[in-house]
Amino acid sequence: MLRLSALGDVCNLVPTIRVLQRLWPDARITWIIGKGEHSLLAGLSGVEFIVYDKATGLAGMREVWRQLGDTRFDVLLHMQQALRASVLSLGLKADLRIGYDKARAKDWQHWFTHRQLTPHPRAHVLDSFLDFARLLGGAERVDAEPLRWDLAIPDTAYQEAARVTGDAPYIVISPCANPRLRNFRNWSAEGYAAVISHAWQEHGLRTVMTGGGSTQEQEMGARIRALCAEEAVIDAIGATSLKGLLAMLDRARMVIAPDSGPVHMANALRTPTLGLYATTNPERAAPYCWRDFVVDRYPDAVRRYLHKSPEAITWGARVRHPDAMSLIHADDVIAQFDALLNAAPSASSRPEPDHET
Repeated sequence: MLRLSALGDVCNLVPTIRVLQRLWPDARITWIIGKGEHSLLAGLSGVEFIVYDKATGLAGMREVWRQLGDTRFDVLLHMQQALRASVLSLGLKADLRIGYDKARAKDWQHWFTHRQLTPHPRAHVLDSFLDFARLLGGAERVDAEPLRWDLAIPDTAYQEAARVTGDAPYIVISPCANPRLRNFRNWSAEGYAAVISHAWQEHGLRTVMTGGGSTQEQEMGARIRALCAEEAVIDAIGATSLKGLLAMLDRARMVIAPDSGPVHMANALRTPTLGLYATTNPERAAPYCWRDFVVDRYPDAVRRYLHKSPEAITWGARVRHPDAMSLIHADDVIAQFDALLNAAPSASSRPEPDHET
C-alpha cells in the first residue's frame, strides 16, 4: 500500500490494515510511508515499512524502487491523492493498481491505476480507506469487522510522557494545526485559556499543551500560558517525540485540538477526543469514534465566508478564511468538555487499550 502522509490520515488508515489482516491472515503487507509518519507508527504488527522522505525528492524515490526492485505485488493500494505519490508508484511492480474513483481522486490519480473504488459520496476519510478493503473483500465482510488500531507504544514512550505529566490526572490540548499556507484551523489563545481555567477550577484537571517546535506553536503556547494560572498548565510544546506524544494521549482524560494529527492519534487510542471544527467539514474529518462531541461551526463558516449553503459546496471543501475559527465560542467548547467528561470513563478505569507495547 502507498500512503505517505499525513499523521492524522495514516492513523485513519490503520483500521483498514487490521481488517485486511483478519480477512487474509497470510497476506504480506508492505506500506510505503513518509518519514515522520513512520516514526509515529513504527512497530505496527504485521506490516513491513518502506520509508520515503519527501525531502529527498527523486533520489529518494529511486532508493524506494531499488529496495523493492525484486518485489512484485499482487495488489498496489494507491491511497495517496497526490502527484508525488503517483510518480513514486510508477517504479513499483504490481499486477493490479487500485485507486480512488474519479470524484475522490486528485492530481489525475486515476491515470496511474487500473481499477477505481466504487463511488462513495460524502464519506469520512476513515471510510474512504476502508473502501479499499471493501473492494477486495466485500462490504458485508468488512463492515462486520470491528475497528481496531493496536498501535505500538513502547515502555520508553510512557516513561518519556510521565516525566512531563507526572502522576496526577490531566487533559491534553494541542492548540495548533500544521503551520501551512492558508491553513486557518487554529482557535484563539483566549478560548483555550478559558477551557484550561475551567478544567482546573471545576474539575481539578491540569492541562498539558503539546505540539511541534515551530515558531507559531511556541508563540501560541506562550500566549496561552500568560492567560492561565501557572499551576493549571504544563507547556510541553516541542518537548516530546511522536511516540512520547502517543503515550501522553493514551493516558489523558481528554484531548482537545483542531483538525490536526493529535485528534486522530487520540481517536486511534480510544481516548475521549473533542475536535474543534470550522474550516474543515467534521462529517469528513472528525475524530471518528468521537464525532458526537465535535464543536462544529463548519456550516456557519460556509454560509458566512463562502456565501453558500453547505449542501451546495464540494464535499470536503475548506473554508480558507482567517476568521472562521472565531465562530467557535469558549462556552461551546466548555459545554462539550463537560458532556464528554461525564460520558467517558477516566483513563484509570478505561478497558485495556488496543495497542501493543
